[in-house]
Amino acid sequence: MRETTKEEALNRLRSVSGHLNAVVRMVEREAYCVDIIKQILAVQGALNKVSSIILESHLQTCVTTAIRGEDPGERERVIGELMEIFEMSRRI
Repeated sequence: MRETTKEEALNRLRSVSGHLNAVVRMVEREAYCVDIIKQILAVQGALNKVSSIILESHLQTCVTTAIRGEDPGERERVIGELMEIFEMSRRI
Protein backbone atom coordinates (compact mmCIF):
# COMPACT_ATOMS: atom_id res chain seq x y z
CA MET A 1 0.00 0.00 0.00
CA ARG A 2 1.30 3.43 -0.85
CA GLU A 3 2.22 5.58 2.14
CA THR A 4 -0.20 8.34 1.11
CA THR A 5 -3.04 5.82 0.82
CA LYS A 6 -2.14 4.35 4.19
CA GLU A 7 -2.19 7.76 5.87
CA GLU A 8 -5.47 8.75 4.23
CA ALA A 9 -7.09 5.45 5.24
CA LEU A 10 -5.81 5.72 8.82
CA ASN A 11 -7.02 9.30 9.16
CA ARG A 12 -10.47 8.37 7.88
CA LEU A 13 -10.60 5.28 10.12
CA ARG A 14 -9.68 7.35 13.17
CA SER A 15 -12.48 9.74 12.28
CA VAL A 16 -14.91 6.84 11.85
CA SER A 17 -13.84 5.45 15.21
CA GLY A 18 -14.66 8.74 16.91
CA HIS A 19 -17.95 8.96 15.09
CA LEU A 20 -18.84 5.40 16.09
CA ASN A 21 -18.07 6.18 19.72
CA ALA A 22 -20.50 9.08 19.43
CA VAL A 23 -23.17 6.68 18.14
CA VAL A 24 -22.53 4.41 21.14
CA ARG A 25 -23.09 7.39 23.43
CA MET A 26 -26.30 8.23 21.57
CA VAL A 27 -27.62 4.72 22.19
CA GLU A 28 -26.55 4.86 25.85
CA ARG A 29 -28.42 8.16 26.24
CA GLU A 30 -31.42 6.77 24.38
CA ALA A 31 -31.30 9.40 21.65
CA TYR A 32 -34.05 9.53 19.07
CA CYS A 33 -33.93 6.31 17.00
CA VAL A 34 -33.97 8.03 13.62
CA ASP A 35 -31.04 10.23 14.67
CA ILE A 36 -29.08 7.13 15.66
CA ILE A 37 -29.86 5.44 12.36
CA LYS A 38 -28.73 8.53 10.43
CA GLN A 39 -25.42 8.49 12.28
CA ILE A 40 -24.97 4.77 11.66
CA LEU A 41 -25.56 5.38 7.95
CA ALA A 42 -22.91 8.12 8.04
CA VAL A 43 -20.43 5.68 9.63
CA GLN A 44 -21.23 3.05 7.00
CA GLY A 45 -20.71 5.62 4.25
CA ALA A 46 -17.36 6.63 5.72
CA LEU A 47 -16.26 2.99 5.92
CA ASN A 48 -17.33 2.47 2.31
CA LYS A 49 -15.14 5.43 1.33
CA VAL A 50 -12.14 3.87 3.11
CA SER A 51 -12.80 0.59 1.30
CA SER A 52 -12.90 2.44 -2.01
CA ILE A 53 -9.61 4.20 -1.30
CA ILE A 54 -7.89 0.92 -0.40
CA LEU A 55 -9.41 -0.93 -3.35
CA GLU A 56 -8.30 1.78 -5.77
CA SER A 57 -4.77 1.56 -4.40
CA HIS A 58 -4.84 -2.23 -4.69
CA LEU A 59 -5.98 -2.03 -8.31
CA GLN A 60 -3.28 0.50 -9.18
CA THR A 61 -0.50 -1.49 -7.52
CA CYS A 62 -0.91 -5.20 -6.82
CA VAL A 63 -3.51 -5.99 -9.48
CA THR A 64 -1.74 -3.98 -12.19
CA THR A 65 1.54 -5.73 -11.40
CA ALA A 66 -0.11 -9.14 -11.55
CA ILE A 67 -1.97 -8.44 -14.79
CA ARG A 68 1.18 -7.16 -16.49
CA GLY A 69 3.30 -9.98 -15.11
CA GLU A 70 4.30 -13.23 -16.74
CA ASP A 71 2.69 -15.56 -14.19
CA PRO A 72 -0.80 -16.66 -15.31
CA GLY A 73 -1.43 -18.20 -11.89
CA GLU A 74 -0.88 -14.85 -10.21
CA ARG A 75 -3.24 -13.15 -12.66
CA GLU A 76 -5.92 -15.71 -11.88
CA ARG A 77 -5.34 -15.33 -8.16
CA VAL A 78 -5.84 -11.56 -8.12
CA ILE A 79 -8.87 -11.81 -10.40
CA GLY A 80 -10.29 -14.40 -7.99
CA GLU A 81 -9.70 -12.06 -5.05
CA LEU A 82 -11.52 -9.25 -6.83
CA MET A 83 -14.44 -11.52 -7.64
CA GLU A 84 -14.58 -12.61 -4.01
CA ILE A 85 -14.71 -9.00 -2.83
CA PHE A 86 -17.39 -8.22 -5.39
CA GLU A 87 -19.49 -11.18 -4.22
CA MET A 88 -19.04 -10.21 -0.56
CA SER A 89 -20.14 -6.65 -1.29
CA ARG A 90 -23.31 -7.89 -2.95
CA ARG A 91 -24.30 -9.77 0.23
CA ILE A 92 -24.07 -6.70 2.45
